[in-house]
Amino acid sequence: MKRLLSSLAALLLLTPTACGGDETGGDGPLKIGAILSLTGNYAPLGSEDKKAVDLAVQQINSAGGLLGRQIELLVRDDKSQPDQSVLSFNELKGSDVIAVIGSPFSNSALATIPQVDREKIPYVSLTPADEQVNPIHPDVFVVPATSATYADRILQYYQAQKYTRIAVAHDSRSSYANAGTAGMKSKAARYGITLVADEEFQTTTTEFSAVLNHVKAAGAQALTVWSTGAPAVAFAKQYATAGLGLPLMFTGAQASTLWLKPVGAAAEGVFVASSIAVVGDALPAGPQKSAIEELSKPFTSQYGYPPPQFAADGYTGVKLLAAAVAKANSADRDKIRAAFEGLTLTTPNGTYAYTATDHAGLTADFISINVVKDGTFVATDWAKSKLAK
Repeated sequence: MKRLLSSLAALLLLTPTACGGDETGGDGPLKIGAILSLTGNYAPLGSEDKKAVDLAVQQINSAGGLLGRQIELLVRDDKSQPDQSVLSFNELKGSDVIAVIGSPFSNSALATIPQVDREKIPYVSLTPADEQVNPIHPDVFVVPATSATYADRILQYYQAQKYTRIAVAHDSRSSYANAGTAGMKSKAARYGITLVADEEFQTTTTEFSAVLNHVKAAGAQALTVWSTGAPAVAFAKQYATAGLGLPLMFTGAQASTLWLKPVGAAAEGVFVASSIAVVGDALPAGPQKSAIEELSKPFTSQYGYPPPQFAADGYTGVKLLAAAVAKANSADRDKIRAAFEGLTLTTPNGTYAYTATDHAGLTADFISINVVKDGTFVATDWAKSKLAK
């Protein structure tokens, strides 16, 4: 009997689940899906995401992997089309992925979420559309600051500049732009600000003279543009020659050399709200700056330019997912989701604190208001004072 009890005790010690150890589900690679816009209108976003996702996976694998296993990344192109994102998710769900990193295109992500809800696969979204987290979808966790969070930070800046009348122009075909505009409308009054104009355009719009004339007639003190992709380039160029004489603000979708370069000299003096990752050099030394440099130094060395907003999102998405897997100590999807809901992590984008009732995890404190000077994004003095805290 003693010999039998000893054998049972030894068996329990050797069984990881019996003693609360890691539940990796095997010794092969951990498969992670990634749906990115690599072709089509949003390829400039997805291509930067992919560079940074690849970098983060490489760093993790070089350091020994995750749960003692190497990460295998399965990438699918949504072609900047929502239906292709859904098809890509359906392909990945049958490939034993433990989670999916989602599209940077808001419309693609929103089209895919019903499938995520049905399949209960953790989905780490690279788009900031508020509808992903309001109401909560149990398996969806958003990486970029949401549109409403951007709206809040921009309004904080306008209040500090003593602006009381502002205008908005937005792409009515973009979920991201619609949510951002709605956020400004709902929050403006609490900052003593009135929205005096809301001008709509479409993703295919190339001529903005009517929009600019309406904004001028409204008597606004500043203009915020919510857009993604090509329209923001044309808008900035036409604004530079329109003579409105009021500050122009873009959002994180333009926090990239992919917007700066084609706009050229017309970008000078334009304001752009972004993740703090874009202006890491403005931060004091500390854990936040170190997290940014883990991305910025190797990325800049490899590609010859600093990581844009989209790269920061992709890199941060992998880091957050890896932290949730490590916290769960398991490749089980349900345990990964549960781990996300208690996860706090400092990343290039800021410090996330996900909870069961907050699947965005990032506050406006981690958004910087920048101005373009000599072809680069420079944190405003207002932003520097906020970020120093």
